[in-house]
Amino acid sequence: MYATAIARRTHLALVLAAGAVLMAPATQARITEIQITATESPTFGGFSWPGVGQYEKIVGKAFGEVNPHDRQNRDIVDIEFAPRNARGKVEYSFNFYILKPIDLKKGAGKMMYEPPNRGGKTWTALGRVSGGGDDPGSITDPAVLANAFFMPRGYTLVWSGWEALGTLDTFNASANLPIAKFPPTAANPTGTITGPSYEYIVVGAAAASVALSYPAATLDKTRATLTHRVHLDDAPQVVSASGWNYNADGTAISLVGSSFIANDIYEFAYTAKDPKVLGLGFAAVRDWMEFLRYERRDEKDNPNPLAGHIKRVYTEISSQPGRFLNDFRHLGFNETENGKKAFDGHMQWIAAGNGLNMNYRFSQTGRTERNRQNHLFIEGRFPFANVRTFDPITRQTDSRYASCEKTDTCPLGVEIYSANEYWVKSASLLHTTPDGARDLPDSKFTRNYFMSSMRHGTAATPAGTPPGTPPARGLCQQADNPLNSAPVQRALFIALDEWATQHKEPPHSRVPRLRDGTLVPPLPQSGMGFPNIPSPFADGPGPLVTYTGLKTTRYHFDYGLNFYETGIATVNPPLFPFTTPSYQDNPGNGPIYPSFIPKTDSDGNDIAGVRLPDVTVPVATYTGWALRRGAQASDGCEASGQFIPFAKTEADRAKTNDPRPSVALRYPAFADYHSKLRNALEQMVADRLLLCEDAATEEARLMQVGLTRGVPPPQSGVLPAIQVLAACEPKKHHGRKDRDDDD
Repeated sequence: MYATAIARRTHLALVLAAGAVLMAPATQARITEIQITATESPTFGGFSWPGVGQYEKIVGKAFGEVNPHDRQNRDIVDIEFAPRNARGKVEYSFNFYILKPIDLKKGAGKMMYEPPNRGGKTWTALGRVSGGGDDPGSITDPAVLANAFFMPRGYTLVWSGWEALGTLDTFNASANLPIAKFPPTAANPTGTITGPSYEYIVVGAAAASVALSYPAATLDKTRATLTHRVHLDDAPQVVSASGWNYNADGTAISLVGSSFIANDIYEFAYTAKDPKVLGLGFAAVRDWMEFLRYERRDEKDNPNPLAGHIKRVYTEISSQPGRFLNDFRHLGFNETENGKKAFDGHMQWIAAGNGLNMNYRFSQTGRTERNRQNHLFIEGRFPFANVRTFDPITRQTDSRYASCEKTDTCPLGVEIYSANEYWVKSASLLHTTPDGARDLPDSKFTRNYFMSSMRHGTAATPAGTPPGTPPARGLCQQADNPLNSAPVQRALFIALDEWATQHKEPPHSRVPRLRDGTLVPPLPQSGMGFPNIPSPFADGPGPLVTYTGLKTTRYHFDYGLNFYETGIATVNPPLFPFTTPSYQDNPGNGPIYPSFIPKTDSDGNDIAGVRLPDVTVPVATYTGWALRRGAQASDGCEASGQFIPFAKTEADRAKTNDPRPSVALRYPAFADYHSKLRNALEQMVADRLLLCEDAATEEARLMQVGLTRGVPPPQSGVLPAIQVLAACEPKKHHGRKDRDDDD
């Protein structure tokens, strides 16, 4: 589990040896039963892809069990206290959703597996489809389906629950994981486990009450503390015990005579009970992959619907489940109990080097740290990188791939992340030493791709408006950032497959580096490079776009004795009051792992990384960070970025003293802009960062972006016809069917 996993395993072995339950025979963890609750054949409205045919949808529930004594399960926190069945095994279950070619012989023998994000499917951008929500088989528009990414290639698509989310919609994914209990004693006849728990509470709209992640062990309010503040760096103000209440069963709290104020920060520390064994979610995914890849039937003779047809499995993730997979690898779960690989490759989007607040007692998997929220949860902890590094704080040496290297079960990895991850999740630690002193080489298993100037995900352009229209501001001071990495993700997904099947190296990593000065501290602003840009909005703190250098600080927190060996906190939250002003880079909060951010050019766009044509041939400044407006002004605006258009003309520029050249100065004629766009697209294709099948769509979009932002239209009034890029001439263009070339 940890670099000190041996200590935990020794502790667990002693507990198990002393337990009342007799040790079961050492049989493997496995899926014991699958129950198919719904099928639709054909699905997708009967659409058929050339060479692949029609698809079918299979929805159901799977049941599994693990041996708590097995080497590969011992690092699951509290597994020794999970209930056992008659065979001495610990049980779990989850729901699943499968889309597969009806005739698997026409398929590619490859699976795209997506661990859902908080139960939901996030694949549509990568999959080049729209609609369907959590029931993608309901997509029936032929134009959408004809343009899809996975189905024409014959991929099977699978989702399954790994997170204990309770009751969900029919097509969402959740897991049923057990509550840990001590053996009953006279003093504790129910075996209830209690311990310190912490809630960071921010509501998007005024709320009368908020649910707790775990029920309170006692309704005695003197054993809990609630605080309130407006800004991250405000001193927390204690809400008196008379000012708040538990509900009757201790599962929620409310304020007396008022509501929780939208976007203010409340924090609650209390004694909780009934922790779930959430680390079983790792085993559930491992065992599900093993069943689908390698087994023909379950224990009740139900057939595996994919039996004998899956030769390669790759993940596609967005955000939270990527942090799940970071820990999945680190804890050794890519090794199945038969010693095989669960996954051949992981394509990670916006996860960076962080783990998940999961394999701990009273963990909360839905939390995500950003530069205003959830700083005190156990997300960012050593090791951060995919190569071995030395931690000067804990004096340990480790990597996220250390476990799988020992068993020769490492997946290949394509790590793709935005600028936002540098600002809110300390992403530089993925490719620098923990002391921040030097750059790291690539792991032989992974490549890192920084999407320059991007936010966490993509902000939508307002409906009915052309590309280049600023997205809404929301809570932020500036318009949000519309940059979209999906075309790059598709290209790198193909590169990952070619790496696994043909041993063809993927494109080299693209990240900012200390050694070339593209990875820098956020302050001073002059060293970081961000210019003094006049704000297009009059309601900000000043006439310029606000720059404070706010970023997340990666602290090593103290959760009590032996926490990093056992996963059991005796101090939570680790700071009291919960965050001491000021938050950023304050040694009073604990030892610090230095982190850095990407340097910008004179336009305010990031220099290093994968620069989309929008950034290479810009009409605006794009940032991966943003600040709030309103009552919480200049606190972090979390996942958002900024879109700050250039002045359209030099006259407009002069009115505001904008240091950035205008659109008219950069592109005197449409041909100037279009030529630069074409060159940028050619380079992306040549670098294997854009597929030819995406090039024409991108060119059309970018031409419209230019027109919207002030590039003069062609003199003819007609946009030029899109020509095939030189890099995409037929002799260089790969077909869409995606057979496994190493078979």
